[in-house]
Amino acid sequence: MSAAYKDDQEDWLTVCLKYLLFVFNFLFWVGGVAVLGVGVWTLVEKSDYLSLLASSTFAVSAYILILAGGLVVVTGFLGCCAVIREQKSCLSTYFFCLLFIFLIELVAGVLAYVYYQRLSEELKQHLNQTMNDNYAQPGKEAITLAVDRLQQDFKCCGSNNSHDWMVSVYISSKQAEGRVVPDSCCKTITLHCGKRDHPSNIYKVEGGCITKLEHFLADHLLVIGAVGIGVACLQVCGMVFTSCLYKRIKMDPY
Repeated sequence: MSAAYKDDQEDWLTVCLKYLLFVFNFLFWVGGVAVLGVGVWTLVEKSDYLSLLASSTFAVSAYILILAGGLVVVTGFLGCCAVIREQKSCLSTYFFCLLFIFLIELVAGVLAYVYYQRLSEELKQHLNQTMNDNYAQPGKEAITLAVDRLQQDFKCCGSNNSHDWMVSVYISSKQAEGRVVPDSCCKTITLHCGKRDHPSNIYKVEGGCITKLEHFLADHLLVIGAVGIGVACLQVCGMVFTSCLYKRIKMDPY
């Protein structure tokens, strides 16, 4: 009787582990879709601003999340198959996939956090120079478009203020045609509207673009880091459940 009771108890534990893994796989798959979505959204929506950054850490973090999210979606189906078939080889493969994705997402989260810490310094050192030296210059069309969108989206003018444009290559050249700021500084863009820098015409008192871009990127880095590390922590639970189920199957003589 005691042996039969013990067998029933072991069967009950195995069934519980299987259901826990099914629940985990569902949450894991949802998390993977979220990770993939955040990565794609970051690159698609914010791609214009990437050309204004001195380093590629922001973009690399997003690419890593896209890779991890895609792997999570595929691995979620593998996990369901492994639980249904109860084969040790499938469970082992699933476990190592979880471990690999865990490391990838952990790297993305750490990169986002590290870049978050030095974002302000990087923008202050490089954004002003990038805008002044490259705006409207040959071969720098991507930066020009990025600066124009930045000033219109965030309602700002210049890196710190509108006076920063006075020392720019563009404003100092004949190409400016008498403008004191680019037309994208204007509240209502018309041809040559940048010739008049009155606060009623341009974003002169609303603040510079550095502070606004910094807050914007910092918020998105926090999202990237939180999603990456959050799903990575969820995977630890999955690895524990997988290991337990693997041991239960290993103990079964059949």
